[in-house]
Amino acid sequence: MSDRLSHTLRSDALDNRARILDAARALFSADGLDVPVREIARRAGVGPATLYRHFPTKQMLVAEAFADQLRACRTVVDEGGADPDPWRGLCTVIERICELHARDRGFTEAFLSTVPGAPDVAGREYTVKALAVLAQRAKDAGKLRSDFVLDDLVLLFMANKGIHTRSAATQVVASRRFAGLAIQALEACPRHAPLPPAPRLASEAPDSA
Repeated sequence: MSDRLSHTLRSDALDNRARILDAARALFSADGLDVPVREIARRAGVGPATLYRHFPTKQMLVAEAFADQLRACRTVVDEGGADPDPWRGLCTVIERICELHARDRGFTEAFLSTVPGAPDVAGREYTVKALAVLAQRAKDAGKLRSDFVLDDLVLLFMANKGIHTRSAATQVVASRRFAGLAIQALEACPRHAPLPPAPRLASEAPDSA
């Protein structure tokens, strides 16, 4: 009987943990990382005490909730770094990360956040260093403008994070367009290649007075 009870308690704990993570991902993605912990617990159908037993700090919850996305981002950077043409690799990384961010607002905040004491989620530090190496290779090849610094990529991703539209599909289209414009701004000798299609944003603007 005690073994059966112990198994039931472990199953309940695992179920609670899964529900907490599902709720956190949904709320972070929709509203960013400022969502109160109590709201996450309410969405998961557990009490705050249960949530804190599994995740003593909000930073730990963010780390676990977005570990898969950040691993995906690391893969994108690794694939870009493996391209024999460093400029093409860097452009691909920018395009793909911007699109990942456009699809998931919470992931954007998790990727850009630098919370003191937060764990290095899924090798975020490794990803940043790999980006720096790729950018330097593109600069050495004469393709990336000579005054580029890594903070320019952070600035680019922060600006991409600010894109908000009425539909997720339009947000992705807008992000692709923005990435195209940003890439032309970063190129040492812009060729002004055709940009991705422009989103229909003017129609979303409120009527002028």
